Amino acid sequence: MKLLTSRSGAGWRVGAVTGDTVHDVRLDGRGWDGGLRELLAAAGGDPRRITVDSGPGLALASVEVGPLLPDPSKIVAAPVNYVDHQAEMNEATHIDGLGVFLKAPSSVLAHHGVVRLPYDDRRFDQEGELALVIGRTARDVPAEDALSYVFGYTCLLDITMRGGEDRSTRKSFDTFTPIGPWLVTPDEVGDLGSLRLRCSVGGTLRQDASIGDLIWDVPALIAYVSSVMTLVPGDVLSTGTPAGVGTIADGDTISVTISRIGTLTVSVSGDGARHCPTKGVGRGPVPPAEVTPLRSRG
Repeated sequence: MKLLTSRSGAGWRVGAVTGDTVHDVRLDGRGWDGGLRELLAAAGGDPRRITVDSGPGLALASVEVGPLLPDPSKIVAAPVNYVDHQAEMNEATHIDGLGVFLKAPSSVLAHHGVVRLPYDDRRFDQEGELALVIGRTARDVPAEDALSYVFGYTCLLDITMRGGEDRSTRKSFDTFTPIGPWLVTPDEVGDLGSLRLRCSVGGTLRQDASIGDLIWDVPALIAYVSSVMTLVPGDVLSTGTPAGVGTIADGDTISVTISRIGTLTVSVSGDGARHCPTKGVGRGPVPPAEVTPLRSRG
C-alpha cells in the first residue's frame, strides 16, 4: 500500500495510491478523515487494518500532494552512515562515534515543494536518503524485532548548510526536509538490502548507492535510537546519505529515487536570501569541492 497526504480544503487528507488514482482509506472498515500520524497510531502499527475505499477516487495528477507527515513529533537522522560518505567528507569517525541528531519537524516539505535557501554567502548541499516511519510506540527495541515497528518507507532529502554550526541547526531550516511522495508499506518494499538509491541535481546523477551498504542497517538504527528516546507513531528516522553530495543553488531541481518506493522531486530557490549571521563558515567537516565521481564508488 502507498499512502500519501493531499490537500483537502484548508487541511490535509490521507489517501491510498493505486496506479494513477488516489482513493480514500478506511480504518477497520470505517471512513477516515484524520491525518496520517493519527491514522498510524489508530491502526496500532498494523497496515492490514487500513483498506482502500472502493469509490472511483481522484486522478493522482489532479491532487495537491502535501507534506507526507505535516506534524511528526520528531525527525531523527543518522550522520555518516556510509563509508564512502565518510571518506568524501574527510570525517574522522562515522555513526558509531556520532550517534544521531534531530531535525526540526517544521523543516518538512512536500513532493514538488520549493527548498528555500536562507543565505547567499553559505554553501548548501543535497543528501538523498532512505527514511522510515514508525508505526507503534518503541522503547529499547532489540534489533531482531525492530522491523516490526516500521509502518513504511519513503524518500527523504536532508538539505544541509555546510559549516561548523551544530548539525541540528544547519539542517533544520524551513523546507530543509523534503519527504515523500508517499509512504510504502514493508510488504511492497521487500528486502531493504536490495534497494538502490539514486539522487540527481539538474538531471545529472550525483548519488548512486545500495541501501545494503549502510554501516548501521535499519534494525540497528531503530534499536539504538529507541534506547535513547521513545519513538511514537509518525516519527521519522532517516538512515543517512552515501557519497555524491554537492552544492545546490537557485533554480536547481533535485530528485531522489529509491527502487520499489518512488521518486521525490523538489526545486530550489534563493529568493530572499541574505547574509548569514553565524560564523561557522570554514569550520566543520570538509566536503569535496566537486561531486565525488560515481566511478570511485564502484
